[in-house]
Amino acid sequence: MTPGDEHDYGESARSDEGHGYGRTRLRLPENDPYGGARRGGRSSSRSLVTVVGVVVVLIAAIAFANRGGDDSSSTSANGSAAAGPDATSTAPTGTRPVQSKTGGIPSGYAHDAQGAQSAAANYAVALGSADMFVTTLRHQIVDTVYAPALAAGKQAALDTAYSSEAFLSNIGLDKDGTAPAGQSFVSRVIPVGTKVKASSTSNATVEVWYTSLFGLSGQASTNPVSESWFTTTYQLQWAGNDWKVTDFQQKDGPVPVGRDQQASTADDMTKAVEEYGGFTYAR
Repeated sequence: MTPGDEHDYGESARSDEGHGYGRTRLRLPENDPYGGARRGGRSSSRSLVTVVGVVVVLIAAIAFANRGGDDSSSTSANGSAAAGPDATSTAPTGTRPVQSKTGGIPSGYAHDAQGAQSAAANYAVALGSADMFVTTLRHQIVDTVYAPALAAGKQAALDTAYSSEAFLSNIGLDKDGTAPAGQSFVSRVIPVGTKVKASSTSNATVEVWYTSLFGLSGQASTNPVSESWFTTTYQLQWAGNDWKVTDFQQKDGPVPVGRDQQASTADDMTKAVEEYGGFTYAR
């Protein structure tokens, strides 16, 4: 994603409460792609409970390794008291793109608030990816995105969370973190925007608003890929000549109104996830 890809939606994107949005309809495929997992009213209810449970379990696993309160201040990048967003708060900006990678993750960010936003967006993608469920890849991600002084401790905590057989079973994965035969595991984060809450030469607090896809695609899946919306607040530290994560907290929303669109088949979803690559995000 380049700066030119950003658009200013203003406050309308945030006004998602109290307007009767519960009446929004979602059309499912005419031919059931999930082998009857959604057939009938009672099955739909069970599927909804399963999806909600999956999201809760995933958040719990992340929280297990990232305990701590949100002590970020409500100051702006220049240290003044935060005011309402101005007309340029979501306008395209950018002084230079990220031109290098470490362990497959974009690195080498500018030593300023803009660089911190780019780092937070790209780290959100890495920490929310399916690679986090593979031990060797998870270790590589943690070593890359976390501050060196904290990486080892986070590594152990995350290993405990992601290796839990109960956790893996709840999201439909085998005990080694792989998807059952004939199914594809999908865990992908797509940042929508970033906001600096506080910034200095050595630390930054950045919010990343994003949508995520999570679930199993395949004909036999009882945990189909669903969409969720979150905002994660990242605490970043300038360490090793780059921005690194020290902690983060996640909360739900803002959630936009869903359109009346027909859900894709399992085959189409699997094909899309396999064929459409991600982006390097830069503010």
